[in-house]
Amino acid sequence: MLVATAVATPVAAADSRISATATPQQLTAAIDTQIEEPRFASASWGISVVSLDTGRTLYAHDADRLLQPASTAKLYTAALVLNTIGTDYRIPTQLLTTRPIVQGRLEGPLILRGMGDPTLGTPDTNMDWADQLAEQLAASGIHDVQGDLIADDSYFTGSPVGSGWEARDLQNWFAVPSSALSVQENTVGLTITPANSPGRPASLMLDPSGAISHVSNTLITGVSNTRGDINLYRAPGDPTLYAFGSIAAHSEPQTFKLAIVDPAWFAGMQLREALTRHGIHVRGSLRVQHWPNQNTVELAKAVELAQVLSPPVMEILTRGLKRSQNLYLQNLLQIAGVKAQANATQTNEPAPGFLSSEAWGIRALSELLDQIGVAPGAAQIEDGAGLSRQDLSTPTAMVQLLTYLSNQPYGAQLRDALPSAGVDGTLEWRMRDTAAADNVHAKTGSMTNVRCLVGYVTTAAGERLAFAIMLNNYVRDADDPSPSRNLDAIVELLASFQGHS
Repeated sequence: MLVATAVATPVAAADSRISATATPQQLTAAIDTQIEEPRFASASWGISVVSLDTGRTLYAHDADRLLQPASTAKLYTAALVLNTIGTDYRIPTQLLTTRPIVQGRLEGPLILRGMGDPTLGTPDTNMDWADQLAEQLAASGIHDVQGDLIADDSYFTGSPVGSGWEARDLQNWFAVPSSALSVQENTVGLTITPANSPGRPASLMLDPSGAISHVSNTLITGVSNTRGDINLYRAPGDPTLYAFGSIAAHSEPQTFKLAIVDPAWFAGMQLREALTRHGIHVRGSLRVQHWPNQNTVELAKAVELAQVLSPPVMEILTRGLKRSQNLYLQNLLQIAGVKAQANATQTNEPAPGFLSSEAWGIRALSELLDQIGVAPGAAQIEDGAGLSRQDLSTPTAMVQLLTYLSNQPYGAQLRDALPSAGVDGTLEWRMRDTAAADNVHAKTGSMTNVRCLVGYVTTAAGERLAFAIMLNNYVRDADDPSPSRNLDAIVELLASFQGHS
C-alpha cells in the first residue's frame, strides 16, 4: 500500500464544486466526463453504482472487468471475518506451561502463545501487555522458571509473508510480517542523526531499542548543505539491516518506519524484561517457535497461567479499515483460516493436503462468495490486506459484496467502520465541504498506478447507493493532479444526485 499525496493544482473536470444532476442520463454524462479525460486514455476504469433501495444499476462502466483492487480487497477479508468469527470475539495471548509447579517454581519452560492479536502493545490496547502477564504470573505465586522462555507464534501455519507480496516492500512498515505473536504492529522507528563534523559516522537509534537484532551501519556524515544519500537495505530472510551512504552535517535527523524481522522474538524479549521487573527469574534462554516447528501434542496438554485479550473483532476491523492497516487484516484472515480448518476437521471433510492458514482463509472466502452469488472468477483474492498484485476483482463483485454486507445484522457497524469522507481515516482530508462529507463511507485502495474507492453514499434525494470505482494502469505525469480527485468527483456527483435510479 503506497499512499500518494494529492496535488492541489485545480483541474476543471475534477473540481470539487460539483453541479447537481437530476436524471440518470445527466449523471451518466457527468461521470463520463471524469473518466474520459485525455490523461486516462491508456488507463482502465471500472465502475458500478447500484441502489441498495431498488436493486437497480444507476451507472456502470466496464463493471465486469477484472481489476486490481489494492486495499479495497480488505472488504472481502472483513466479510469473511464477520461471517466466520463474528463481531465480539476477543483474541487471547497466553502464558502456558506443560510442566508442574512446585513451591512457586515452574519445573520446565514458560510458553508465550500468540493467537493472532494484531493490536498487542498498541496505544490504548494492552500497551503494558507484558507487565499484565507478568503480574498475573507473580500473583499466582510463581517466582522461578527452571526452563526456557518460548515465544510461540506457530498458531499460524505458512509463510509470514502474504501471497503475492513484493520482495522490495518487505522492509517497509506497510508490509510487515504477519505473525500470530505480533507486537507494536511489528514496526520499529529508526532515527538517523549526523555527527557534528564531516567524515564521522552518523548515529542510528531504534525505537523501541532492540527491535532489530543486527544492524550494519556504515553511514557517514557528509559536508554541510549537500544532498544526503541514505540507503537502507535488508535482504528477504536476512535479519541484518544495512545502512550506508551519507547524511549532511548539521542537517535535521531523518526518521524511518521499518518492519521488525522477527516479531515473536521481540515479544519474548519484552516479556522477559517484564518478568524480571516482577521478580520472576527465568533460568533458561529465550527461544522462538515458528511454524513448521510446532509442538501440538505438548500444547494440547498445556495449562493456562495468564492471558490478555484483544479488543472485540469489530473494533479491530474498524481500526484496520479506517487506517488501511495491512497487518490487522492479514492476521484476521489467518485467524478465520485457522477456524475454517478446525471446522473442516470436526466435520470430517476430505483433507485437501497441506494448506497454510492464509490459504484456509481464502478457501473459506471463496465458499462465502459462492453463497453470496458472486460469479466464479469475478473475485480472485490471494491475501487479506490487498497488497498482492495478483488480487483481482470486478466492480460488480465489489458491489455485490457491499450489498450483502449492508443486509447483515452488523451492516451498520461495518459501514461506520469505513473511512468517512472529510471526517476520519484515509478519507479525512478528502471531499471536505461537499455533499459527500460525513455522508460517504468507503474503503480506499492505493498502489502504484492503481486508485480505487468502494463504499456507500446517500444521494440528495435520500437513496442509498453502493459503489465501486476502480482505476488501473494509470501512469501519472509529474505535473498531473492526483487521480484520486477524479474518483472523489464521481462520488460527489453521486452524493449530489437529485434523481432516482
